Amino acid sequence: MGGGYIATFTAGAGFLTAPVKWFRSLSTQRSASVVSVNAEHKVNPWPKSTTTTTTTTTTTTMPTVGAAMTQEDRHINGKAVVAGAVEEDQEVKRNWRDYFELAKSIIRSDGGHGSGPPRWFSPLETASRMRNSPLLLYLPGLDGLGCGLVSQQQKLGKIFDVWCLHIPVKDRTPFQELVLLVEETVRSENYRSPERPIYLVGDSVGGCLALAVAARNPDIDLVLILANPATSYSKSHLQSLLPLLEVIPSDLSLISIPYTLSLMTGEPFNLFSSSMKKGLGQQVTFEQLSEGLSELSAYFSVLADILPRDTLLWKLQMMKSASSFANSRLHAVKAQILILASGKDPLLPSLEEAERIRGALPKQEVRVLKGTGKMPKCEIRKFPDSGHLLFLADGVDLVTIIKATSLYRRGKLHDYVSDYMLPTDAEFNKTSDSFRWLNIATGPVMLSTLENGKIVQGLEGIPSEGPVIFVGYHMLLGLEIYPLVIKFMSERNILLRGLAHPMLFAKLEEDEMDLSMFDSYRIMGAVPVTASNFYKLLSSGSHILLYPGGMREALHKKGEEYQLFWPESSEFVRMAARFGAKIIPFGVVGEDDICEILLDSDDQMKIPYLRQSIERRTSQIQLRTDLKGEVSNQVAYFPGLLPKLPGRFYYLFGKPIDTTGMKQELRDREKAHEVYLQVKSEVQSSISYLKEKREKDPYRSLAARTLYQATHGSEADVPTFDL
Repeated sequence: MGGGYIATFTAGAGFLTAPVKWFRSLSTQRSASVVSVNAEHKVNPWPKSTTTTTTTTTTTTMPTVGAAMTQEDRHINGKAVVAGAVEEDQEVKRNWRDYFELAKSIIRSDGGHGSGPPRWFSPLETASRMRNSPLLLYLPGLDGLGCGLVSQQQKLGKIFDVWCLHIPVKDRTPFQELVLLVEETVRSENYRSPERPIYLVGDSVGGCLALAVAARNPDIDLVLILANPATSYSKSHLQSLLPLLEVIPSDLSLISIPYTLSLMTGEPFNLFSSSMKKGLGQQVTFEQLSEGLSELSAYFSVLADILPRDTLLWKLQMMKSASSFANSRLHAVKAQILILASGKDPLLPSLEEAERIRGALPKQEVRVLKGTGKMPKCEIRKFPDSGHLLFLADGVDLVTIIKATSLYRRGKLHDYVSDYMLPTDAEFNKTSDSFRWLNIATGPVMLSTLENGKIVQGLEGIPSEGPVIFVGYHMLLGLEIYPLVIKFMSERNILLRGLAHPMLFAKLEEDEMDLSMFDSYRIMGAVPVTASNFYKLLSSGSHILLYPGGMREALHKKGEEYQLFWPESSEFVRMAARFGAKIIPFGVVGEDDICEILLDSDDQMKIPYLRQSIERRTSQIQLRTDLKGEVSNQVAYFPGLLPKLPGRFYYLFGKPIDTTGMKQELRDREKAHEVYLQVKSEVQSSISYLKEKREKDPYRSLAARTLYQATHGSEADVPTFDL
């Protein structure tokens, strides 16, 4: 038979068209190729009560947001995305209820008794995606049905070609044969598109399957996303369920097994209680609660159909085998890995297991850094309040996680410009809300300069069209970035692409710093500061945030506030002229009113333990080694700080310096240096202007601003000094 075939699902008394296009079966003769998804062959996966009808029959493409993006390209489905966030398409919100409804449909589709071999299917709603989207293979958990991405697949389908592995209830394919099945698909698709990575999303025991395939195929470009991987089965409470399954009478298994499993896993109780908590603010009535509990109990029969006693016994035995198989081969895994670990997983010790896996993986060079240290190419994201069924948990968005970890790529290496996806409204709002406290505490005042040199309040003087380079002073810890980026997005719909330190993008060896604290930077478009990234941003017409002083300014020492630590010369002026970019010098003051530095780098280098930590970290992130003086002193440390009552932030954006038509003129290094010194001088002048003017601001203190908003409304703009 080879190739593939189409299966339909039946439901109830009539025929409910199935959710899927099936690919090859394990029982068929293995072939060197796999039939690709054709949208015209896909049918609706959802019962009519839980779906929105779609008439899409052909695959559409979305424009690449990157170096080759033209003015016409900067519209997605008719929505303008020239500089800011992408408005989210109408999405059908799905949850654990939809999972159970789909599970019932899938089980019925297997002839009503869960028969048939393992096979692939692609959900209908994943038909429309971006150009050159990589393949994503979903490897299910204990249930085996392949519908665990039900609440994620609509967004995933916009950027991936999604295939889900379905293992029917009564199938008894050994783990090693499942490895061969997935491996064959991986090799076949890699042969078809060798330039693109293949993503393996492994859920629980599916995580073991993903690791096993990666270990056996180290030369294939794989990206693994493991959600609560079952490699810690030997430490799992599930082991205690095996003796019970062996002795429980068959006539009681229909009732006892689903309840026992639910009590052990906490699912779907955890999912249900999460839904109820969301509704508490809306005065959930007793009737609503009763209906919800009744609905929940009805799904136990579905759980019994998904995992009857014999199937559950087989699955647990297979999980034991899978765990042993994967653990014995961790040393051979070379794939890029992201581990998602739940803090309230009653099945597995997922948080501890994530760290163990990372420590057991072979250490490799991380290309984004210039140091010589090696480290696992593995990141961890923790979800303290989530249970075992992570992808069904409220608030877990896999696409956002992939974007935040810079994991999405369509080639051999992640391109921070062409692979970047603009933040959605929801992502921007979440980022903005997380830094709302900083905005309230600092009451930022932003001034810009018009073409005629007049200084005005607000961002009227900022050009809408790029490329534009904002060149400024980096204040203590770089906290001025958050209000700046949020203000530009919310008021002008302009996304500032920051050129950031590589330390924000790769975990250093034996470093306790949690990279998740920088996820918002990556979602909002920060890129590692390299000449190639700068070039690509300019060519794509971006608004770029550049700090020549870098980490030396952001982590300055005592008494160094408002001092510029810039190189003697910079190539950014010549690069700007090449693209006719506008350069906007800007100054910021106020942040050093927040904190007093107690321990700077000089102080910490006198303490042996801190000195060793600083030297180890700094050695792995060598930057500007070709420069001399203070600007080359990029010491990676965190200052000891004493918080103060926050002062107000003041920003002044100078008059744009237009380099259009100056490409030939600024090839001369001396003339380019003159422009560079002009930019530096204007930054210093802006800082001096703001330091003088802030003394005349009646609302400089937090108390004065709080009182003003108490009388005028919390959303009222607080006035400042006269211009």
